[in-house]
Amino acid sequence: MEEKQKIIRAAVVVLIVVLLGLCAYYYFFSGRLKNADGGITPTQAEKIDAEKPREIDAAAAAPLAVPLDGSDEAVRALAGEISSDPVLARWLRSRDLIRRCAAAVDAVANGQSPRTQFDFFIPGGPFKTYIRGGETYLDPSSYARYNTAADVFDSLGTAACARAYAQCRDLLQQAYRELGYPAGDFHQTLYRAIIEILRTPVLEQPIAVKKDITTYLFKDEKLESLDDVQKHLLRMGPENLQLIQVKLREIALALGFTEAQLPVPRPYR
Repeated sequence: MEEKQKIIRAAVVVLIVVLLGLCAYYYFFSGRLKNADGGITPTQAEKIDAEKPREIDAAAAAPLAVPLDGSDEAVRALAGEISSDPVLARWLRSRDLIRRCAAAVDAVANGQSPRTQFDFFIPGGPFKTYIRGGETYLDPSSYARYNTAADVFDSLGTAACARAYAQCRDLLQQAYRELGYPAGDFHQTLYRAIIEILRTPVLEQPIAVKKDITTYLFKDEKLESLDDVQKHLLRMGPENLQLIQVKLREIALALGFTEAQLPVPRPYR
């Protein structure tokens, strides 16, 4: 009996050591702590670093020597270097691409959906739900409406995106100031937009919804209180959302932002 108790005590000690080791690893190496709401709170060092996103080396690509009003063709020419997906070329048939892009980034940075600027974010097909146990849930088949948009985004070449951004940055800054930000910095707004998307929680469980007058709302009040762009991303489904977040993180790093500046998406509980 005494020998058995010794074994149990030893096992408990080992378990405690392992748990302490895991806690230490999470605290010191994960770089983030969960807040009371289940979200992710940046560390103080991360907050300070996030206030000053690094500048990319614009010398790697010469700025486009075209006026903003006549920049569409030059921008379309860059598309072939960014992605070989023919859908992207079809999407770029719109006019005022730089202005649309600047407005879309500004919208996302302010928590709004960019579908006003780019109609390909408006999915085809009906929004579907199903009922189980008296609850209404978002039908996962609705996620497929966004597969094309997610696949095109995933096809983007990371280094090519960074070069294209360096070439278009002056034009984007000009278009951004036309939106009513005479002293605004588009690069900082781009950073805010990236953070907005990366902070969107990933839901792997069924999403309960409730019928409103003309649309459906998330039944979970925490989800319904998210920004419009984040709720739009949730409706794309977890696989499409993670596809976008992974690619966006790669692009952000190529643009010169650091790992410490970029939140780590975590499953929602």
